Amino acid sequence: MFLLGALLALSGTASAQDDGPFVTVVQVSGWLDPVVVDFVTEAVADAQEDRPEVLILQVDSPGALVDVDALVEAIAGSDVTVAAWVGDSGAKASDEAGRIVAAADIVAMASRSEVDVEGRTYDDEEAREAGIAQLAGEEAPTLQQLIVALDEDVLLEGSGIDTADVVAPAEDGELPQVTNTVQARLAKLDLWPRLMHTFASPPVAYLLLAAGLVLLVFELFTGGVGVAGGVGALSLVLASYGLGVLPTSPIGLGLIIFGVFAFAIDVQTGVPRLWTGIGTLSFAVGSVLLYEDGIRLSWLTLVAGVVGVLLLVLAGLPATVRSRFSTPTIGRESMIGELGEAVQAVRPDGVVRVRGGLWPAHTSRQTPLEAGASVRVVAIDGPVLTVEPVTLTSD
Repeated sequence: MFLLGALLALSGTASAQDDGPFVTVVQVSGWLDPVVVDFVTEAVADAQEDRPEVLILQVDSPGALVDVDALVEAIAGSDVTVAAWVGDSGAKASDEAGRIVAAADIVAMASRSEVDVEGRTYDDEEAREAGIAQLAGEEAPTLQQLIVALDEDVLLEGSGIDTADVVAPAEDGELPQVTNTVQARLAKLDLWPRLMHTFASPPVAYLLLAAGLVLLVFELFTGGVGVAGGVGALSLVLASYGLGVLPTSPIGLGLIIFGVFAFAIDVQTGVPRLWTGIGTLSFAVGSVLLYEDGIRLSWLTLVAGVVGVLLLVLAGLPATVRSRFSTPTIGRESMIGELGEAVQAVRPDGVVRVRGGLWPAHTSRQTPLEAGASVRVVAIDGPVLTVEPVTLTSD
């Protein structure tokens, strides 16, 4: 939203002509998976033809899931000036993402942002002192101010970039006054690649896996193929894509699957027992060990996954099983004529035992039935059995 607002602000002061000077802004966020790497590589190639004043890569990434050598070479060899901006306070360019930043012609970092270069982490001030960043802190706190700062007459003298019209020069360390900036064009992923990038996110892939497995177990106990089974199958397909891109541990994946299987053993009993405990432990440990190469799920994601699955297997699934496999009303009609015993006085309402189960009962006569009396079922109204004394019907 912040980036969108900045772009709208730029558009409001920019020339409306399509053939005027412009800058291209590309968001590089999240893990650098095949979708993002291909997208950025294409953006760099397109810039060779479109010839923007500068190609800005807005970077906030924890690292790469694929090799980025080709992308780094494309950025370093670009004929168009490439600026990497670790924008927004708290943004990071970690691990391999730091190589992308370092390969750019110009590096800008907002306050409290960080970048990894050759195994060391630098904040914005340290990066400026080390010569890694040309703009840092208050020189590039927002996208709009960054674009102004890139102009050769503002902060980056001699850069050959024309991104602002200067009205008054800087005084007392203040930025110069400008009346106009170039157009900013946002290059973004199409809908489907954006979705695939989302599915390859570690928390999303994990939650899709958990949801898919539980929904398939749910469908198994309800019988037939319904909405739950379809959604579960789709969730597993999407999770499989994400897990295929991410460095997934076979041990962690196996423990999660075994945990759900263990849950299913106790689901049909409706009571948590040994296998529920085994399933909880296996699922929780598998969730922690699901990813390799330093990728770890946040505690919030782990709690959401483990607690969500537990709620379903301890409450939702047993209720479904009882509803699916309990004796239906039409089956209880066969109890008419059955003999039983009043375990609580029926005056006129009480409790009787028939076929080894306890049932609410109502007498069909004014004569009350005492506890221990023999009864016969004469009618059924929902869960309530209408009974009468055996002695009165056997004479």
